[in-house]
Amino acid sequence: MSSSDTPDWPTSHLLAADAAFVALTRGPAPLTLDCDSLSRRTGVDVRLPSGVVPLPVLRDWLLKRRHDFAGRDAVWRELILRARLHGREWTIAAVGMAMPALVRIAASHSVGYRGEPADIDAEVLTGFLEALRDHVDLTQPALYASLTMAAWRAGRRLRVESEEAVPVDDIEHVVPGSRTPKMPYGHPDLLVLRAATIKIINEEDMQPWIEVRLGHRAPEPIAARLGISTDTLRMRLARADAQLADALAKGYLADLTPPEEEETAKRAKHRAATRAGRAAGKVAPAAA
Repeated sequence: MSSSDTPDWPTSHLLAADAAFVALTRGPAPLTLDCDSLSRRTGVDVRLPSGVVPLPVLRDWLLKRRHDFAGRDAVWRELILRARLHGREWTIAAVGMAMPALVRIAASHSVGYRGEPADIDAEVLTGFLEALRDHVDLTQPALYASLTMAAWRAGRRLRVESEEAVPVDDIEHVVPGSRTPKMPYGHPDLLVLRAATIKIINEEDMQPWIEVRLGHRAPEPIAARLGISTDTLRMRLARADAQLADALAKGYLADLTPPEEEETAKRAKHRAATRAGRAAGKVAPAAA
C-alpha cells in the first residue's frame, strides 16, 4: 500500500517519517534501547536512564539534558550503528529521535521560500539520511550535531539554488555551442583497479577502498559484509592508502618495465603469505 492509498498519510516527508516513528514506538513490541547495557559497553561514565527505555522517553530525556554530551554521543553512536547494520526500522528510529531538530531546521529554511515547503522538508531529511548512512564518523564526538548540521546544509543548499536560478525560455539561444565533458583520464577508480591488477594492493581491498575512500560510504556495513571488524577494515584501508601513495610517487601505476613488474609481484606474494600465516595463527604478533 502506498501513501496515496491512505488519504490521512502526511504529504510532507518529515511528517510521514514522524508518523512512522510513532507507529514503531507504540503497540505490543515498541522499539527500545537497553540503557544499562549501553552504558556498560561505552567504557566511560555516562548518565542515562536505567533499564530498557522506549525511544520517545529517551528522546525527551536527552532534550532536557542538552549539555550531557557523553550520554548523547553514546545513544547516537548506537542509533547510527543500528541504522547502518539493520536498515529500515532503525533508520526511522534515528529520524524520529532527531525530529524536533529536523522540524526546527526545515521551518527556519522555509521562511521566505518561494517554492513548496514540502521540498524543504524533503531536502532536510535527505541530508540527514545521507549523513546517517555514510558520512558521520562514529569514532568522532558530537555525532548528533554532525547529523543535524548535514540536514541544515541540505536545506540551505536548496534555498541558495532557488534564489540563484534564472529561468530562460530557450537555452539553445542563451548558451550557443556545445560543451564537451572532460574525459575521465586518470580517474581514481581506474588507478586503483590497475594497482590491484599488478598486485600493488590486495585485490580484496580494492572494492572496500573504492566504496569508503571514493564513495564516502560508512565502513561499518562494509566490514560486516566482509566478516571483519571495523577496526580491521580501517587498518587495511590505511595500508592500501600508503601502498597507493608509494606507487604513485614511484610511477608504478604507469606502464611498468619487466623488472618493476617482477618486484611488485614479489611484494604481493609476501603480503599474501603474511596474511595466510596470520589467519592460520602461525605468525607471531611482533612479526605481524
